[in-house]
This record gives sequence, structure tokens and C-alpha cells, in this order.
Amino acid sequence: MEPDLIQNSHVHHNNIEDFGPKFKKLRITDNVRELQTVLRDKSTSRGDFIFFADRLIRLVVEEGLNQLPYRTSKVTTPTGQVYDGLRYEKGNCGVSIMRSGEAMEQGLRDCCRSIRIGKILIQSDEDTHEAKIVYAKLPPDIADRKVLLMYPIMSTGNTVVKACTILKDHKVREENIILLNLFTTPQAVHLVLNKFPEVTILTSEVHPVAPNHFGQKYFGTE
Repeated sequence: MEPDLIQNSHVHHNNIEDFGPKFKKLRITDNVRELQTVLRDKSTSRGDFIFFADRLIRLVVEEGLNQLPYRTSKVTTPTGQVYDGLRYEKGNCGVSIMRSGEAMEQGLRDCCRSIRIGKILIQSDEDTHEAKIVYAKLPPDIADRKVLLMYPIMSTGNTVVKACTILKDHKVREENIILLNLFTTPQAVHLVLNKFPEVTILTSEVHPVAPNHFGQKYFGTE
């Protein structure tokens, strides 16, 4: 059975990009490519866009959970048999970068019903275009947690860099940050990993052009 995840050495778009061991990408199946195609199609209705976006988000979230630590667990089945299984280690949380990152919150809650989710709002300065922090509400013990950082579209990487800076300011260890992303450009990956080489990036596609209409289409603010 083929893995659901491929490492950086298999990332292709015209030229092979080597982003290092912290970069991970979903294995591209016909199903995943259809989801990506519908989300990039300008004629897609908002209803269909949300439906297909939620499907792709769920795939990325499920794979993101594979990056979290597990512990062995023995359980007894209804037939009385002992089953050797796994359970998550405690101490995980989600953080969405508003507003587009909020589209991924339900997908995470569907997989982890009781997970705590923080929020960060970052906006670009109208004059300098520099990313600035407007709002941050994070779990008080976030320094002790693994953080699933949610941001579906990365074009420049500046917003994610600022979000990672906020998390590090709150004593989150760099290696405990896992970015869940749908679409990214190569330059965004390079920027984030150059600034934070221990952050894990998980995405479905690397492409020179990111679908920047995602947030507006998903939330109906076009």
C-alpha cells in the first residue's frame, strides 16, 4: 500500500525542489488533483467550493495528525481479546491564522473533538506592506503543547513567519509547530524554512501561483 505522504525528494513542479526533511506533501492521487482543480476553477460555485475545500482540508488535517506523537495502548475488544493499539499523547492544540485559517478549524474539530484552538490575526500595513499582529488569543499553556498552525494559502510566507514569531514569543518550541496548508508557492516554503528550519510544513500542492481567492470565496466576501 502506498503511503499517503511523500517527502521533499518527491516534490515536483517542472523542477525538483528540495525543501529539506521538514517539508511534507500529500501524495497526489486523482482524487486530490480533482479537489485542487475544482478549487482553482473560477467557475466553481461557492457551495461547491466549500464542499471541495472541506474535503481537501480534512485530508490535510488527517495527515497532520500523523505528525503528532502517539503512545502504545492496550484495549479489550467486545469479544474479550486484547488489542495492541495507539493513542495520541496529550498536549496538542490548534491555532488558526485569521481569517482564512478559520476555514480549517471545523476539519480539525471533526477529527479531535475536544482540541483547544487559538487564533492569531495578522494584517499587512497599508504603507509598508509589513505583516503586523492585530490580535492573538492562545491557550495559556501553549508552550507545553504541539501546535497545529492552520493557514490554507501561502503566497509569500510573510504571514506564517509572523505567526511563528508570535508562537516562539510565547515559548513554543520551533520543532513543536506543524503548519497545515493547502496550497503554497516555492518561495513561501523557502522563506518559512529559512527563518524557522525546525517547523514542519504539510501541504497538498506547491505551485508558483497560489489560489489567493480562497478566503473570499469560502466566506462569501468576494
